[in-house]
Amino acid sequence: MLLWAILPNPYPYYMLLRVIVCAVGAYSAFMAYQKKEVGWAWMFGITAALFNPFEPASLTKEIWMFLNFVCAMIFLRSMKVFGKTDDIGVKKLK
Repeated sequence: MLLWAILPNPYPYYMLLRVIVCAVGAYSAFMAYQKKEVGWAWMFGITAALFNPFEPASLTKEIWMFLNFVCAMIFLRSMKVFGKTDDIGVKKLK
């Protein structure tokens, strides 16, 4: 969704994006904190605060495009870093 947001979209798409990224960022921050990954917890927490739908940050379109890309890269990288273990009981495929 963050990479798709770089393209022109209707305003409701960006509002939905804020809600989803804020929720995923907050959850990821909590999970990173639980794993004692303080740096990742801060990155996810800042992402959640930045995309907060209740108190939106007023930034230019160009800045939002850059932030969308950076946050997408953070989430993609975190999938590689945190995808190594299974904490919710789901069996991994070999």
